[in-house]
Amino acid sequence: MTDVLSWVLNPLLNAIPALTQYQWLLQGAVILLMTLIVSLVSNTLLNRLIPFINNLSSVWNQVFIDTVRAPLSLLVWLVGITLSLDIAARALDEIDLVMTQSLRSLAYILLAAWTLIRLIKRVEQRLVDGVSGRPGVDRTTADAVAKLLRLTVLLFAGLVLLQHLGVSISGILAFGGVGGLAVGFAAKDLLANFFGGLMIYMDRPFKVGDWIRSPDKEIEGTVEEIGWRLTRIRTFDKRPLYVPNSTFASIAVENPSRMTNRRIYETVGVRYDDVAVVEQIVADIKAMLQSHNDIDQTQTLIVNLNHFGASSIDIMVYTFTKTVNWVEFHSVKQDVLVKIINLVEARGAEIAFPTSTIHIAPNEATSN
Repeated sequence: MTDVLSWVLNPLLNAIPALTQYQWLLQGAVILLMTLIVSLVSNTLLNRLIPFINNLSSVWNQVFIDTVRAPLSLLVWLVGITLSLDIAARALDEIDLVMTQSLRSLAYILLAAWTLIRLIKRVEQRLVDGVSGRPGVDRTTADAVAKLLRLTVLLFAGLVLLQHLGVSISGILAFGGVGGLAVGFAAKDLLANFFGGLMIYMDRPFKVGDWIRSPDKEIEGTVEEIGWRLTRIRTFDKRPLYVPNSTFASIAVENPSRMTNRRIYETVGVRYDDVAVVEQIVADIKAMLQSHNDIDQTQTLIVNLNHFGASSIDIMVYTFTKTVNWVEFHSVKQDVLVKIINLVEARGAEIAFPTSTIHIAPNEATSN
């Protein structure tokens, strides 16, 4: 690099000898100018080549190219600026050459860590979206693994930086072992939430997008995010609910999103005046359900006279729909109930409603 700069600047210095004392400044300016040219040329080539490469390359090549594009541009400027600082440090006593070299090493470490984090993020998104027409992996699992990998990169980069700055890593690790107990007591709630989140990722009682609820606490809604400390749930009135992960270790959680069917469980009451046709009504309802396209015939189906009520003869209707969608279920349920009403009326019967019959004793004086 020095030979190239000398070859470039020697004609100018021979023509203007007074500039010799500013040779270091001219060298730095030339390096920065060359850096700018290289940066512009590399960006232009990448902009022209990326569409062509995307058409020919595999998905993972595209992920790699998208990952390194920004770090590569930053690397060009990092090299140019640090070379300029080296030249200035050799020419000026105010700038320490060792310090500039340390800054270069620190910048390279941070750049490498940033590149790895970008790669992890893009691989995670690609795995969730799916590759080559195959369905993507579970978002919750991918998010957990990606967070763990990013944390590992950050910890490793931090240790390398400390080692490079002259801090003893062994001392830090020893302090971590001795102070771990104190930290554990001081941050027991934080650790409980962390391990609670870890258990959610491992046991997977629910994932992002699931509808969950708890009979133990007033928790119900759709899971939006599972963090290391909190789980964010969007309630059905669209309010965000933030639940510490440690809570899920001590409560029961229902996951209606994983139900296989939805249940219709109704009691149909007919009048005592219609007792003669109750058996036919029961048979009609059962036949209707057995032929209904939206009723799952592989599940339990019960239609029977079940109870003698205060003002009605009660028929139990117990069956399951094929759909688990909340809106579709109510449409199917409405259709079933309307058909039951029609079947009852077709037999000349009526749906009972609460009634009272008053028997008046005959007046003794009148009877005499």
